[in-house]
Amino acid sequence: MGEAGSKGAMSAGERVLLVDAKDRRYLVTLTPGATFHTHAGSIAHDDVIGHHEGEVVSGSTGRRYLVMRPTLADVVLKMPRGAQVIYPKDLGAILVAADIGPGQRVLEAGVGSGALSMALLRAGASVVGYELREDFAARARANVTAFLGPDTDYRVEPRDVTEGIDERDLDRIVLDMPEPWRVLPHAARALLPGGIVLAYLPTVNQTAELRRALDDGPFALASTFEVLHRTWHVEARSVRPDHRMVAHTGFLTSARKLARGA
Repeated sequence: MGEAGSKGAMSAGERVLLVDAKDRRYLVTLTPGATFHTHAGSIAHDDVIGHHEGEVVSGSTGRRYLVMRPTLADVVLKMPRGAQVIYPKDLGAILVAADIGPGQRVLEAGVGSGALSMALLRAGASVVGYELREDFAARARANVTAFLGPDTDYRVEPRDVTEGIDERDLDRIVLDMPEPWRVLPHAARALLPGGIVLAYLPTVNQTAELRRALDDGPFALASTFEVLHRTWHVEARSVRPDHRMVAHTGFLTSARKLARGA
């Protein structure tokens, strides 16, 4: 269970989210005797340990910070990264588009920093990751363990998914890599009939290439979309869209495997 699902007082070794009056957010791992420094002064970890969510602590300059346990979105945006993470707005869409649920066997290729892995695992899936770079694989393991604990159904192998998939009877395959069409022949053998393959791609050209490859393989019901996220400024009688938004980050393409001979 992620930190936002925990209860009780904040304890040593736990990660907490400190939010100042300007909504600046800081992800801190509590260590007895340690101090967290910001541009506006410092906060003693001992002054946070023992507090409950929703309480306020003061820093060395009197600046006040709201104490909360971080959500998955908070952790994804603030955690140590080895690669660019998938944004929270796309993580939620992936879970729905790939229909991720408890007990499913999922292959994830291109685990990066582990953001998608965390979302898949917390949805109840069993996840095997293929990652080309061992340093990325190690970072993903560390981030997943820090957020969900050591007892997760998660395994990452340093290998190239385009060279083959050992697993069989998979429910879902999720790909975050530059050329996912090279995986489709292996995905066709590894997925159960009706299983879903989903790919996350940044450009139109890559997406068009993937759609052509899906049309040539044993897949159907292909769909492509993107998610644009715009927040609003709401203050008294001033209600308007914010000037900035998280617009295009990637295209999500999914398709379902057909039964043999269909």
